[in-house]
Amino acid sequence: MTGVAAAAPGAASRMVLRVYMTIFFIYMFFPLFIMVAAGFNDFAQPSVTVWRGFTFKWFGLLAQDERMWTGLANSVIIAVVVIIVALPQGLAGAFLITRLQSRFTGLIYAIMVSPLLTPGIILGISTLIFWRNLGVAGGLFTAILAQSTFIASYAMLMFMARLQRQDLSLEEAALDLGATHSQAFWRITVPFLKPTIVTASVIAFLQSFENYNTTIFAIGGEHTLVTEIGSRMRFGLSPTINVIGILFIVLTVIFATLYVLVRERERRREAAK
Repeated sequence: MTGVAAAAPGAASRMVLRVYMTIFFIYMFFPLFIMVAAGFNDFAQPSVTVWRGFTFKWFGLLAQDERMWTGLANSVIIAVVVIIVALPQGLAGAFLITRLQSRFTGLIYAIMVSPLLTPGIILGISTLIFWRNLGVAGGLFTAILAQSTFIASYAMLMFMARLQRQDLSLEEAALDLGATHSQAFWRITVPFLKPTIVTASVIAFLQSFENYNTTIFAIGGEHTLVTEIGSRMRFGLSPTINVIGILFIVLTVIFATLYVLVRERERRREAAK
């Protein structure tokens, strides 16, 4: 009897967990199913309640939409350059804070994380005004600089978390054996930071790609994919926006699958050693 009584709460807990997980996944993925369905609906506006038939015409309209493709290209260009600009800045800031023994470390940390606390609108407007006074018109350049200010702070926090776990005795041993500071950095520190570099690059890319508040004010007459979608919302969206979401879902699934396959291959290779 005691065993049956003990098993009953366990079964109830499992049932509650299953119900919770079911509700959670429905909450997470049901909007995506609605978006995908609307992308195949032959109706002038994104909708599934008004169904006019299955169609692929919105894919063709998206293929002919030059502004969307230009915005996508600009988004990718900005995101890639932001990675190149922001990650070295974040790494330098992380080294400065974790390795500098000074009473001003706390002040330096507060200054370097302040872009995260500054509204994106302020970052975008201030960047545009500053460079416009220097004769540089708003465009991809100013958007890159505006985004890099806060994305570098994200990267810095990630690098700091990794550097605080580094065994500095390895660098000291390399220096004692005759290595230069540059050699110790590239052969010991960079390999140690490799997982964080990859993760920070992905986060920086996504942060840049989906950014709207900062970009819309800093980019001037140019546009990205996100700002173009935002500007069209004033006139009503068409299902081509849903098609963009469908394409991103497909790409996400493909890249996630490839990532899992690569990690599984690496795991098997390490297990075989």
